[in-house]
Amino acid sequence: MDDILDYIKFLKEKLNIQNIETAIMSESSLKKDWLRPEEDEAWRDL
Repeated sequence: MDDILDYIKFLKEKLNIQNIETAIMSESSLKKDWLRPEEDEAWRDL
């Protein structure tokens, strides 16, 4: 039973790491849009 729980914990941690890696890798691509003047204008009144 402990082996099964350990495996489930491992899978959850692996998924969490993959999600973090995806967010980090996509940040540089998204940053190009975030830093545009049009983006600042769109968010100015919020």
